[in-house]
Amino acid sequence: MTTQGGGSGGSTHAIPGATTSAVPAKGRGPVVAALMLGMALAALDGTIVSTAVPQIVGDLGGFSVFSWLFSGYLLAVTVTLPVYGKLSDTFGRKPVLIAGIILFLAGSVLCSIAWNMAALIAFRVFQGLGGGALQGTVQTVAADLYPLKERPKIQAKLSTVWAVSAVAGPAIGGALASYADWRWIFLINLPVGAVALWLIVRHLAEPVRDKPAERPRIDWAGALCVFATGALLLTALVQGGVAWSWLSAPSLGLFAASAALCAVTVVVERRAAEPVIPGWVWRRRSISAVNLAMGALGLLMVAPTVFLPTYAQSVLGLSPIAAGFVLSVMTLSWPVSAALSNRVYTRIGFRDSAVIGIGLAALILAAFPLLPFPGHAWQPALIMLALGGALGLFQLPLIIAVQSCVGWSERGTATASVLFCRQVGQSVGAALFGAVANATITGRLASVPVAGLPSDLDSVSRALAHPGGLSVSAVDYLRRSVATAVDHVYVGAALAAVVALLVLLLLAPRRFPVLAEHESD
Repeated sequence: MTTQGGGSGGSTHAIPGATTSAVPAKGRGPVVAALMLGMALAALDGTIVSTAVPQIVGDLGGFSVFSWLFSGYLLAVTVTLPVYGKLSDTFGRKPVLIAGIILFLAGSVLCSIAWNMAALIAFRVFQGLGGGALQGTVQTVAADLYPLKERPKIQAKLSTVWAVSAVAGPAIGGALASYADWRWIFLINLPVGAVALWLIVRHLAEPVRDKPAERPRIDWAGALCVFATGALLLTALVQGGVAWSWLSAPSLGLFAASAALCAVTVVVERRAAEPVIPGWVWRRRSISAVNLAMGALGLLMVAPTVFLPTYAQSVLGLSPIAAGFVLSVMTLSWPVSAALSNRVYTRIGFRDSAVIGIGLAALILAAFPLLPFPGHAWQPALIMLALGGALGLFQLPLIIAVQSCVGWSERGTATASVLFCRQVGQSVGAALFGAVANATITGRLASVPVAGLPSDLDSVSRALAHPGGLSVSAVDYLRRSVATAVDHVYVGAALAAVVALLVLLLLAPRRFPVLAEHESD
């Protein structure tokens, strides 16, 4: 029997699996601690390397390819999410989570002994293979542990850990690189990961499930196709406009190859007995609508996370640490809003709660271009505080809705699909908004009768950080150019929020079909 989220009534839906919670309430503490440590590992390593790049390049060389320290890790995490989701549904969460932690720690050790930039990039990709297991499986185990009414609390805790770790990463990385050695950036993962691993091995008990009639078959061909397709697509998005122009042969070739592989993947997955990305992920409105909305969320999040620090430093003249604080206020309101969201969605339903959240986010993002120039730091900080509150009300109800619409044997796949779409949206957003910002900068500087001015966003940011012989008027013009470019990015982010809003209104069911096993917890 299923019931409707925020409503009543439903249809029969049989799902194998005896329980929805693997651990009694009194025994959850150690497992939750392990999940939070695992989430911290995955979040930290996405950002901790950024401020240590000068020291790493100075030691290993390879300045022309250092961006792959981030891109390689992101690629590995993103393309493995669907694979780990399916594996956790097939073989259980515990073995996947254990394997992910071991892979992540092994990758950390390898990164710490890297002898050149090529080796470090390869080991970062290897580390990302474990990061994909951590990111998706942690979210799934959290849903397994807690009944529907308690899930906002654990998800809010994980969101807080993720946000704090992601923001603190650059500061920790810079401190270690400056006062110790950049290799400690990876070595500090070992004690944290070891504790998480011990807690998982000792305290996480899998739910009792019916034994399958035959041995589960792994869709290795589908996994390889998904990995290859995602790798080519994300490489095209990450490197386009950076390593080569968008209309160059490498860019067009990668997009064409990824499209061809996507078609091959669809064919392979349709024929597979146990596909990595099953068709029901896209046939069920409750999941496909959330996936699309989360893709839009990943896209719009590029505006505050990537471009706001540039705005704070180049336009407001703040230090890198102060610029980080302007962004970090979003991490204060997001988890609080997420934790309180159950008081909203239990009254009006998952979809309407998310609609309110993303509608507010669209208005808040659209208000950013209205800030005065140059303005004060508290003004964008206030916008980020409001944005965090709106997005907490948007994201968490949708994640809980998807996890509550499926049984144990489908939850890993469903959760991974949501996270995968968000990651892909983030990659698309970085490429798209990067092109928008650079086009704006190029357009504003094309008609300036001053020789020697930079012509792209990164070069302008560096010039403003070290103005040297630039005149006061030239500096002011560059700052206004950056402000205009970031304004355009925020307008694009507001449009992405509107797309998410339309997806929810037109595609998502008014009442999500919550399974009776979740309602009865």
